[in-house]
Amino acid sequence: MAIREIISIPDKRLRRVSEPVEKITSEVRALAEDMFETMYDAPGIGLAAIQVAVPLRLITMDLAKKEGESAPRVFINPEILSKSEDIAVYEEGCLSIPEYYEEVERPASVRVRFMDLEGEVHEEDAEGLFATCIQHEIDHLNGVLFIDYLSKLKRDRVMKKFTKAAKLAAK
Repeated sequence: MAIREIISIPDKRLRRVSEPVEKITSEVRALAEDMFETMYDAPGIGLAAIQVAVPLRLITMDLAKKEGESAPRVFINPEILSKSEDIAVYEEGCLSIPEYYEEVERPASVRVRFMDLEGEVHEEDAEGLFATCIQHEIDHLNGVLFIDYLSKLKRDRVMKKFTKAAKLAAK
């Protein structure tokens, strides 16, 4: 297992649409392990493979509530089958947009289909934080960031800040 570098905006790879996982191989399993290690180290509750510069439709997530507990989950080729009309507002953050948080409106619940590391296909209803997190991570797989849900003014301000920081870091 290894901690991988998390890419951050303005890296254009974050806008890439990720490819489906065709077969669960030892490389895919190793990627999931690395993603968990990277996510826990960051620390975060969800990570899409594209955030570690791998354009595959794979998500790791751990929404354990209590310190010292874990509930690691892997979602391969996840897709949202349906969304509720009810809206929920959560303050979201992103490991690819460090230390920036903003309230985002999303459907309060979704039905999602995904495959696990054993190749089993599941359908599950997600509500609350799980619904928000799975939508956020699936957005990553589609090249969408949570800041895309903000006003143009806020989005432009964030992009300007991170673009400037990236230029300074490159010097």
